[in-house]
Amino acid sequence: MFLGKDKSSKPQSRIDSLIGAGTRIEGDLIFAGGLRVDGEIRGNVRSTGDGGGTLVLSENGRIEGEIHVSHLVINGTVIGPVFSSEFLELQPRARVTGDVQYSSLEMHLGAVIQGRLDHQEAAAKAVELKLASSN
Repeated sequence: MFLGKDKSSKPQSRIDSLIGAGTRIEGDLIFAGGLRVDGEIRGNVRSTGDGGGTLVLSENGRIEGEIHVSHLVINGTVIGPVFSSEFLELQPRARVTGDVQYSSLEMHLGAVIQGRLDHQEAAAKAVELKLASSN
């Protein structure tokens, strides 16, 4: 499902938390690791932690609010701006109403965005160079 060229761009491969169908959360949600949403969230969703986070929104899932994650797979409905710092996949039943910022995008036939697509370069990782010792 996910392709990555190096370990740093790989998404969280397991789901740590689930918001099941028929569940509604009102308020902001902060998570680490992987989160799957089959229910409804009315509030902002943000991932934390070293590797960012992976959010999977199923075809029955709905989020009304801002989304800030590193890896995002949408097959449901989002009303609000989306910020995906590394990888965004829009599956066939994805419906996004709001602006979308992404670094890498995969969009399937049938996905709909009502808003602006804004490509952002991934943040460059600092590389520390050390001089070789002359002993």
